[in-house]
Amino acid sequence: MQQQRRTRVLVVTDSATPSLALLRAVAERAAADDVQLRLVVLNPAKAELHLLHPERHDKAFEAECVLLETLPQLEAAAGAPVIGSVSIRHDPVDAIEETVLGEPVDEILLALPVSVTRPRPWWHHDLADRLRRFGVPVAEVDGDENSSRS
Repeated sequence: MQQQRRTRVLVVTDSATPSLALLRAVAERAAADDVQLRLVVLNPAKAELHLLHPERHDKAFEAECVLLETLPQLEAAAGAPVIGSVSIRHDPVDAIEETVLGEPVDEILLALPVSVTRPRPWWHHDLADRLRRFGVPVAEVDGDENSSRS
């Protein structure tokens, strides 16, 4: 009898501190199937900073420190270890593309503010539509507040 492979779920968020909505979504997803969660936190530096700008790296390091403290909350919700990192990238499509091209991903779970996931008047597609090119299901965390920043 062949053992079934775990579903690899990429979780993308804008904060190293998980929101209650994200913790609930992770718990529900983990309860539904055997999953391996990979968390990517978008770089909190200002979007206009160049990728090599020192502030972008400093902000990523600060977020990594917070992530190390809060990762146990996600692991408790998932009931398993969670791989977590902070992207050097600020744009969610860039961060997701970098991850998807570097490792296998079966699903994407977005835990981002509505202002990031929903289209602005000049966009033709929302973020979930733009991610469909990767050929994996895309879901969004339900909740009024996806980010738990103060």
